[in-house]
Amino acid sequence: MADWAPIAKEYDPLKAGSIDGTDEEPHDRAIWRAMLARYEPNKGVTGDPHLTLFVARLNLQTTEEKLKEVFSRYGDIRKIRLVRDLVTGFSKGYAFIEYKEERALLKAHRDANRLVIDQHEIFVDFELERTLKGWIPRRLGGGFGGKKESGQLRFGGRDRPFRKPINLPNMKNDFYGEGSSEKRNWSREGTRDWRTRDRDHERSRDKRWPERERSWAWGDSERERDSKDERSRGRERKDRER
Repeated sequence: MADWAPIAKEYDPLKAGSIDGTDEEPHDRAIWRAMLARYEPNKGVTGDPHLTLFVARLNLQTTEEKLKEVFSRYGDIRKIRLVRDLVTGFSKGYAFIEYKEERALLKAHRDANRLVIDQHEIFVDFELERTLKGWIPRRLGGGFGGKKESGQLRFGGRDRPFRKPINLPNMKNDFYGEGSSEKRNWSREGTRDWRTRDRDHERSRDKRWPERERSWAWGDSERERDSKDERSRGRERKDRER
């Protein structure tokens, strides 16, 4: 756990499938595919990978001219490659932009992420295919990010970093009272205090109960006496009228 980081420094399909990067067994078939894959970066791709941005979630109607207009504000662009389908020629919704200077690359990486282009919020990151060791693309079960509906969430990238791991053994010990002896003694004392408090409450309630009965009885006798007085006064009035 000493070398843990929210962003993966080396691609591992098993760790990428884990929310905190600590899984030891694959939980979906795509992870198995990625672990068994022998992927090599496309040798036909040219340009400096350390000066290239990956831009995704583009509107399918967005063109190279629009990308150049937006990203040239961060610095001089050497090349833009909008990935298209080989058969139809339609955009696949992602592109690679190579800058001439590293300063422009870092500025675009910092400011262009989640920028809205043609009513689409885009995602921007460094190119990983040629820079991250062990990289496996999404189509082979790897990659980062992903949609929840697909059941193939991947972690360790900019879009969805690893969450800080939780020390489950320690939490389990504390939860079941298996920690230090001081904690166990404290829990027992707390239990005794709780029981004593309930016992005292029951005793005080038993003491108050006869007092309530006496008060109710006293109230009943008072009402009876009042009713007798009213009856006697009524008889006196009748005697006077006669």
